[in-house]
Amino acid sequence: MEQKNNPLHGIRLDTILRQLVDFYGWEQLGYKINIKSFNKDPSISSSLKFLRTTQWARKKVEDLYLEVKDKLRSSE
Repeated sequence: MEQKNNPLHGIRLDTILRQLVDFYGWEQLGYKINIKSFNKDPSISSSLKFLRTTQWARKKVEDLYLEVKDKLRSSE
């Protein structure tokens, strides 16, 4: 399957999540995307487990990443 038009191609979900957490912090990320795994005892592993099984939440995370990816790169 051709993926060249997919801006997320080759970017792992754990990488996306870690960059968002580094950029926003858990509290702000939980405010932007209101899901329990971001707001109550957040961790990368519990959040990844949830995001891998819940398509609507994964889409919100991916959309936020695409929205701020240029800012993420400049903050590295």
